[in-house]
Amino acid sequence: MIDALGQPRRVLVLGGTSDIALATVAAWSARGAIDVVLAARPGSRRTEAACQVRAWGSTATELDFDALDTASHPALIEHVAAGGDIDVALVAFGVLGDEEAAWQDHDAAVWHAQVNYVGAVSVGVPLAAQLTKQGHGVIVAISSVAGERVRRSNFVYGSSKAGMDGFYLGLGEALRGTGASVLVVRPGFVKTKMSEGREPAPLSVGADEVAAAILKGVHEGSDLIWVPMPMRAVMSALRHVPRPVFRRLPL
Repeated sequence: MIDALGQPRRVLVLGGTSDIALATVAAWSARGAIDVVLAARPGSRRTEAACQVRAWGSTATELDFDALDTASHPALIEHVAAGGDIDVALVAFGVLGDEEAAWQDHDAAVWHAQVNYVGAVSVGVPLAAQLTKQGHGVIVAISSVAGERVRRSNFVYGSSKAGMDGFYLGLGEALRGTGASVLVVRPGFVKTKMSEGREPAPLSVGADEVAAAILKGVHEGSDLIWVPMPMRAVMSALRHVPRPVFRRLPL
């Protein structure tokens, strides 16, 4: 259970090497030891992540997870739940890739859609079923402002995040009254391994700032947060810009 201060006992990280997810786990661990399940593809990055979690004073269990292997997802969630209730599930996996190649290469476009949208939906359904069965728990879906209004510069990624975002907002509505809930997180540009090599955009943040917002959102029972908060006003304005004007903006 999540206590009155917003501290979970058991956290599942789908995308267990995510910088944002690990920063979130670190922030919770600083408040007290938690049980962490890191679900990701096997390899040195996952092993290093597990060592980090243990160094923070929490326990870490590694599980194999592939966003593309959707048939395995229900059994994975069932396996995790067999070890105890899931207080928080962080849906923290995703791909960015080369924006121009993404719309000109069939495999690249399908890869974006399958990982960012299909994979996210595939884990969301069994997670919702498990948390409903428990009668408590929060799914934290790490989305992106890129899905709020899809831009020419990264429209394959943005459209996949728009679908993911819409699914989890709807899932949150569907779960109302069950004791389970969904928190959708919309960060702007986050300085992580995923964005390495790209020029930081205005209002850029670090993983620690996103983590702090997630902790606050879980504690307060929020269903949607923007990181940083001013991004909400920026995207609200962009959403209403007429398309002929929008396409001329340097976005």
